[in-house]
Amino acid sequence: MNSLTDKPLILKIYEASCEGVKIDLIVRGICCLRPGIPGVSDNISVRSIVDRFLEHSRIFYFHNNGNPSVFLSSADWMTRNMDKRIEILFPVHSSHVKKRVVQVLYAGLEDNVKARIQQADGSYHYPRQTGSQHKFQSQLKLFEDVLQEPEDN
Repeated sequence: MNSLTDKPLILKIYEASCEGVKIDLIVRGICCLRPGIPGVSDNISVRSIVDRFLEHSRIFYFHNNGNPSVFLSSADWMTRNMDKRIEILFPVHSSHVKKRVVQVLYAGLEDNVKARIQQADGSYHYPRQTGSQHKFQSQLKLFEDVLQEPEDN
C-alpha cells in the first residue's frame, strides 16, 4: 500500500503480532506503525520500495492455516479512506490470477536494491548485502517479466 496511518487498523495489526502472527508489510510512503517494538510488534516487518514507477500495490495475502486468501483493495489504510470514502476490498478467486498477484507481492518482499527496511524508531535502512547474495530489484524484475509475456491477440 502507499500509506498506513489508520490508528484502529494499526492497533489490530499490533494485536495480531502479540498473538504470534507474522506480518510483512510493504508500505511505500507514510507508515505510522512501528515494527520491532518488544511485546508490541515483534512479529512485524515493514519495508518501503521507491523506484522508477509510482507503484504501490494494495495486495493483502493471508496464510490462513495453509489455505491462502488473496485480496486486492482500492484503499490505502488511512483514516480518511476508512471513514470518509467509499473503497473496496475484494477477493481474488482465479488460481491463475492469484498466483500472479502473489508473485508481485513476493517480488517486493525479496527486493534488496530499492527496498528500505523500517526500524522500531521509524528510520529506514537499506538491507545489508552479503557477498554471495544476488541483487534483486522488484520493479525491474516485474518489468522484464511483462516484456517476456506474449501479446494478447
